[in-house]
Amino acid sequence: MHIFYTPHIGTTLELPEEESRHCVRVLRLAEGTEIRLMDGKGTFYRAAITLAHPKHCTVSIIEKIPSPNPWNCTLHIAIAPTKNIDRIEWFAEKCTEIGIDAITLLHCRYSERKEVKNERIEKIIISAAKQSLKATLPALSGITDFKKFIAQPFDGDKYIAHCYDQDNKTLLKNACKPGTNTLVLIGPEGDFSTEEVEAAIAGGFIPVSLGNSRLRTETAGVVACHTLQLINE
Repeated sequence: MHIFYTPHIGTTLELPEEESRHCVRVLRLAEGTEIRLMDGKGTFYRAAITLAHPKHCTVSIIEKIPSPNPWNCTLHIAIAPTKNIDRIEWFAEKCTEIGIDAITLLHCRYSERKEVKNERIEKIIISAAKQSLKATLPALSGITDFKKFIAQPFDGDKYIAHCYDQDNKTLLKNACKPGTNTLVLIGPEGDFSTEEVEAAIAGGFIPVSLGNSRLRTETAGVVACHTLQLINE
């Protein structure tokens, strides 16, 4: 069944213009066709098309289906965008499919990209949520200064994944506890600076490793996300 993103379905029975166009012009769905809607806030809807208009497609609701995330905590990854924007877009897509609550884009000392168009990544997240049958969209925060971010309060466990040799580093999979709000920092392609690592640790972040392999930034982000999901299954 076709799924359409309708963030305002609680106040209107009309699909957004872009979704209306896809529904009527691309898929050529007619009046009376049953479709599924998702509001991005944790609910699916069974609905039927009442007016197949390419700009103002309207529907009637058949059934409301609450679909909260199956994990009972908040999973947040803060990551430095890659120089090649396609890679960070791939990260956002895959983490949405796996399951994540929040993504923050960090500006670090060695960051090679200082600007990101949130709108494009948001569209990728919406598409990935539809594909993976997620009723809740992860929150996306645009470029945020590293020092300001680590100073913000977080109710849960905080980790920083870096590549420096440290005796006190443990594997993320061994450090995380199921059912606990978790925040993981992933650095840029040149890694965090030693000063950033020290500042994060001083701010309560626990240094962790993602394994023996040296991973690309976007791969490290996906590995961290998958690790958190496996722990919380």
